[in-house]
Amino acid sequence: MTTRAKAILKEVFGYDEFRPLQREIIGHVLQKQDTLVVMPTGGGKSLCYQLPALIFEGLTVVVSPLISLMKDQVAQLQQLGVAAVFLNSSLAFDEYQRNLSRVRRGEAKLLYVAPETLLKAKTLDLLASLKVDCLAIDEAHCISEWGHDFRPEYRQIVACRPRFPEAVCVALTATATQRVRDDIRQTLHFTTSQQFVASFNRDNLFLRVAPKTAALSQTLEFLQQYPEQSGIIYCFSRKQVDELAEALKQHGHTVRPYHAGLSDEERTQNQEAFIRDDIRIIVATIAFGMGINKSNVRFVIHYDLPKNLESYYQEIGRAGRDGLRSHCLLLLGYGDISKIRYFIDQKSGQERQVASHHLNVMLGYAESQSCRRVPLLAYFGEAFTQTPCKMCDNCLAGQKELVELTIPAQKFLSCVARTGERFGATHIIDVLRGSQSEKVLKNGHGNLSTYGIGKEFSKAQWLHLSRQFLQEGLLEKELEYGGLKLTPKADAVLRGREKFFGTVQVEQTDYAAEKEESLEFDRELFELLRKLRKSLADAQNVPPYVVFADKTLTEMATYFPQSRTSLGRVHGVGEAKLEKYGTAFLLEISRYCRERGLQEKTRPAKNASVLSPLPTSNSPITPKSQIIAGEFNAGKSIAALASQFKVAPRTILEHLFKCAANGQALRAEGLLEYSKVDPTQRAKVLEAFGKLGGNFLKPVFDALHGEVSYDELHVLRLYHLSLKNRGGGDAGK
Repeated sequence: MTTRAKAILKEVFGYDEFRPLQREIIGHVLQKQDTLVVMPTGGGKSLCYQLPALIFEGLTVVVSPLISLMKDQVAQLQQLGVAAVFLNSSLAFDEYQRNLSRVRRGEAKLLYVAPETLLKAKTLDLLASLKVDCLAIDEAHCISEWGHDFRPEYRQIVACRPRFPEAVCVALTATATQRVRDDIRQTLHFTTSQQFVASFNRDNLFLRVAPKTAALSQTLEFLQQYPEQSGIIYCFSRKQVDELAEALKQHGHTVRPYHAGLSDEERTQNQEAFIRDDIRIIVATIAFGMGINKSNVRFVIHYDLPKNLESYYQEIGRAGRDGLRSHCLLLLGYGDISKIRYFIDQKSGQERQVASHHLNVMLGYAESQSCRRVPLLAYFGEAFTQTPCKMCDNCLAGQKELVELTIPAQKFLSCVARTGERFGATHIIDVLRGSQSEKVLKNGHGNLSTYGIGKEFSKAQWLHLSRQFLQEGLLEKELEYGGLKLTPKADAVLRGREKFFGTVQVEQTDYAAEKEESLEFDRELFELLRKLRKSLADAQNVPPYVVFADKTLTEMATYFPQSRTSLGRVHGVGEAKLEKYGTAFLLEISRYCRERGLQEKTRPAKNASVLSPLPTSNSPITPKSQIIAGEFNAGKSIAALASQFKVAPRTILEHLFKCAANGQALRAEGLLEYSKVDPTQRAKVLEAFGKLGGNFLKPVFDALHGEVSYDELHVLRLYHLSLKNRGGGDAGK
């Protein structure tokens, strides 16, 4: 990673640190190595080609399938002072020609195009006359026939690659199963070593599934917890979208609908109103959201059950892109399952089986009693072990107490047997609850001994129980038509040889209990800054989050920066934005603080490991750390080890630190190449470690009056330990 890249990260983008994998990916791209990036929405994919674009001498061409996404990203880059343009059908002729001219003259660093635009002869001829250093393919899952949004024209991009022999290719996507990743790599002729897959876990999203009892009332109650906040509500049908949007409007919410039944003009207007914070809520079908880069969506509600887990993951991914906590609520209504099954029944053969499998996986997630992240991430091939996650309803509730439910289980299993093991759970429940439905009466099931013996539970509770019977292996589901069949394990329960333990679904939900505890920022100032942001954005005809993200305003309302220097330290404030907006925000903050007698607060150290104690002498050293330490002592440089293990140099330093903290001797040579302080300053740091010890960095940081960064202290602590463990007399000098 070059020093220039780290400087651009702060100067242009306003970030102090890279997110996970960004450093490694950017280093890979700068070395002109083709790269597949799989990173969740909000994980920072765009930076992986935008930052290298500012270092490359030539042009970076970005292929994106959506006009709205192009416009949004170009607007954000232009706010950062980056020369970016796009070419697509939404531009007027004059503007299209102006953008073409800028590209021809070499004035643009990034050019965004749709795949159809790239494939035009005139576009290819234009690019052939320029130096193209990078070809970035966004939404790369569109390449794969196994992806959820396959586009044939994306496959044709591959044929264009020989036209740009000097260009590195970066393919990026947020959602890709292993099969889709393999297909993308094969199509683009990438190797596995050219793939970076970040965790699919979005740890700032609170995941909740609640029984759908009175959907509108539940939604209104939920919205009370998020006043003046932006959110998306997804519905199954256009009719439901229109009805819910109207109902919310009647209750005083600023809301618009979005679905394929509206005119193009109306859809665009409603989307723009949402993006620009003119309305709070958009109620939509799945047609909404793929091209939305709105960073301050605080909640996503699924009013109806999604058809599959991949769609659900993509849709909740539109919340919390700024990294702040956001809430994802799914209302689980068993009537929704029947609707989806009805549409599945219209399919045939393998298509029907696949759709049925997707629904069952979705239900497995929705009805899981364990951490929500376990089944969700497992779908993408990732094992989640950090339970309890403390960011889902199941983990918040703790371990649910199992109660004996042998008699209800016997009732249900007996009814399955007496109806001939041919019917699904819904029909069995109708029989148990004494339904007068035509299907029950027509089949003579009103005459069975099990008819009407299960009225103690609601339909939703029985369905929840039926899923547990399936999960515990008492029942099997026939794939073609969904009929339930008994297993040998069911026989043991029916005959009383084994008991059944499970949970009964509670039909009340307390959303307030899950609301984030009060954050320590000044909410009144935050609202004033939001209004200022909105007025500045409106004046420039851009969305408010393009000016500053909510996370940036939150930091301002926490630390009350009152100078350009301190404002420049805030997350997301780069040089261009400081120049453009600094005066307006400083005036607002200073006025607010002056009227209330508030002083600017000192920011804590940015490095999260400031208070990390040294591992104790009995902390286990991993085999990998031992191997790395052995290779380092044998003479390999940190840079060589980073390349060998395909990690960042900082990761190598962390492995070495684990060993040194446990008393293992390391050679001191080779460590100081990662230190930038002069010998005099270094001697002061080592003397401070000698006096204060290395258990914590903060005492040393304070003793040096903050003159040495925590990054430097990490390196010099390791150097201090290496000397100490080898009995070096100058370890504290």
